[in-house]
Amino acid sequence: MRRPLLTILGIALLHTVLHAQLMEVKHKFSHADTLRGMLTPLRTCYDINYYHLDVKFDIDKKFISGSNLFRFTATQDFRKLQFDLFNNLKVEKVIYKGKELPFKREFNAVFVTFPETVKKSSHDEFTVYYSGKPIIAKNAPWDGGVVYTRDTTGKPWVATACEGVGASIWWPDKDHLSDEVDSMLISISVPKGLKDVSNGRLRKVTDLGDGYTRFDWFVANPINNYDVAANIGDYTEFTDTYDGEKGKLDLDYWVLPSDLEKAKKQFGDGVKPMLKAFEYWFGPYPFYEDGYKLVETPHLGMEHQSAVAYGNHFLNGYLGYDLSRTGWGTKWDYIIVHESGHEWFGNNITAKDLADMWIHESFTCYSEGLYVDYTYGKQAGQEYIYGLRDGIENKRPIVGTYNVNKEGSNDMYSKGAVILNMIRTIINDDDKWRDILRGLNKTFYHQTVTYNDITGYISKQAGMDLSKVFDQYLKHSGLPTLQVTWQNGKPYCKWVSDVKGFDMPVRVKIKGGEYQFIHPTTTLQPIDLSGATKDNLEADNFSFYIQLSGINKAQ
Repeated sequence: MRRPLLTILGIALLHTVLHAQLMEVKHKFSHADTLRGMLTPLRTCYDINYYHLDVKFDIDKKFISGSNLFRFTATQDFRKLQFDLFNNLKVEKVIYKGKELPFKREFNAVFVTFPETVKKSSHDEFTVYYSGKPIIAKNAPWDGGVVYTRDTTGKPWVATACEGVGASIWWPDKDHLSDEVDSMLISISVPKGLKDVSNGRLRKVTDLGDGYTRFDWFVANPINNYDVAANIGDYTEFTDTYDGEKGKLDLDYWVLPSDLEKAKKQFGDGVKPMLKAFEYWFGPYPFYEDGYKLVETPHLGMEHQSAVAYGNHFLNGYLGYDLSRTGWGTKWDYIIVHESGHEWFGNNITAKDLADMWIHESFTCYSEGLYVDYTYGKQAGQEYIYGLRDGIENKRPIVGTYNVNKEGSNDMYSKGAVILNMIRTIINDDDKWRDILRGLNKTFYHQTVTYNDITGYISKQAGMDLSKVFDQYLKHSGLPTLQVTWQNGKPYCKWVSDVKGFDMPVRVKIKGGEYQFIHPTTTLQPIDLSGATKDNLEADNFSFYIQLSGINKAQ
C-alpha cells in the first residue's frame, strides 16, 4: 500500500535536510577510501573494454550469485591488478585461461596476481565468480544497495541503485568513474513469472528450466558502472518512437500493470517535450543505439543510462511539490525531466572523479530551468532558476575531495544551476550559450572529464576567462561581495572574494534604466554611470548570485 502523498513528501524533505546536515560532519578519510577513490597503477594498468555480468537473484533469500567477465586492454606491462567488490560479498574464484588466479582482499578492493606478465597493448580477459547478500538500501536512491519490496498485488518488486557508493556494492567491476566500459552484456536471472529490465536493448529471454528466466540486455555504448541496473517485477511494456535529431528513437516504457493507464498519459505527455527541449539545448540524445526507456521503480528515481528509473507516482513536480516555489515546477514531471537530463550530463559526459559530481548535478539541475525556458519562455526559466536559491546553504564547497570517492556539498544542485545561469548572463549571447552546451556534448561525447576540461572549454568558447568565477563558486562556500563606496559623490567598486584576483562582470543600472555591464576586480575602481547616486544605483541580484555592500538590490 502506498503512503499518503503528504507523508511521502514529508519523508523526502526530511531526508534531504538530514542528509545535508550529515554531509557537514568532518570526514576523516581512511585507507579504504583511498583504495576506492584513487587511480593507482593497479587500476590504470588496464582499460576495460567489455563486461558480461551474469547474475541470479534469489529474491526470497535476498541472495545473488553469478559472474562478471572482464575483457580489457593492458595500458602497460603488469602482473597484478585491482578490481572492486564489497567485502560482504564473497569472491568464489577468479578464472584466467581456464585456471584459478590467486587473489587477496583489502576492504572492498580485490588484488589479483597473474602467472606471467600481461604485456602492454595486449587484449586479455578474466572472470570473477561471486555470491552473497548485497546491502539492502534503506532509503534508495539516496543510499546504495538493493531495494526489496512488493507491488500492490503482493508480487516481488526489486531494484538496484548505487550512485556514489559504487556498483561494487552488488557486482564486481573496476569501480572508478574514469574508466567506462565500451559495451556490456547484462544477464539477469529472476524467478519465473517476473521480468528484469536493464540497460540497453533486450536481446534474448531464456527459460532456464529451474524456475528461473534469464533476460539478456546489451548496451552498445560506453556506460558508467553506477548506471548499470537490475529492475525486477511483474512488468508490462508499451512503446512509442520519437523523431529526433539522429533519426527515429525507440521509446520503451516498463511499468506495473496496475499503473499502465496512468503511465501512458504521464509518459506520453512528458517524454517527447523533454526530448525536444533537451535536443535543442544539448544536441542529439546520446544513446540512440540503445534506445530510451523509463522503468517504474520502488524508489524515487535514478539516471540509469537508457533505462531511467522512475518512481514519481505519475505526478507533476517532485512528488507533486515545486522545488522552485514559483509555480513553474508543477507544470511537468520532475523525475522525467531531471533524470533524463542526466543522459547528457552524467552519462554522455561523466566526471573522472566523484569530487566533480557537480558536472553531473549542476548541469542537470540547470537543465530543469532550460526545459522551462524552452517550453514556457525565457522569463519563466529565469524565474524557476532564481526560485531554487532557497535551497542553497553555502556551507561547504561544491567540489569534493579528490581520490577518496567523496563528492562535494548538495549545493551542487541548486547553486550549480544558479551559477550556470549566471554565466549565461555574463556571456550575454544566448545563441553562443546554446552552442557551448551543445559543443560540450559533442566535444566530450561518451568521455570522462575533469574540472579543467569543462571549465576550460566554456571559457575558451565564451571568449573570456571564467576560471576565477568557477573557482570562487565551486571551490569555496562563500559568495563574492560587490562592495561599493562613494568618494566625492561618485561610486567606486571592487570585489571582496576568496579567490585572489577575482574578476567577474556584473550588471548595474540607475533605477528605472537599462542594465549595463561593469567589470570590477579586487582593486577599487570607479563606476562610469552618469547620474548614479546612493539612492538610485542598483545591481542585478536576480541574474547574479552575489552579496551587495553599499549598493541597492534591483527592484
